[in-house]
Amino acid sequence: MQGEKKYWFPAKRYGWGWGFPTTWQGLLVLGAYIALLAGGTTWLKPADSHAAFLLYAFGLTACLLLVCWLKGEPPRWRSGKQD
Repeated sequence: MQGEKKYWFPAKRYGWGWGFPTTWQGLLVLGAYIALLAGGTTWLKPADSHAAFLLYAFGLTACLLLVCWLKGEPPRWRSGKQD
């Protein structure tokens, strides 16, 4: 069992992508993403500067997707039918 890889983010049951994290590391990454995004709303004030906030949110989301890609189960399309 030591050779078995533990994914932080499992693949979704239907569709393409990842589901809710199943390890503490995944929860920590998701929590940091939410906290940094919430902090960015106070720091960048989206009402004053839409472009700056959108760039910030896009950058954070790109980082989250990178972590999901590296530490998550390999994504593939799942229709819910048994393959």
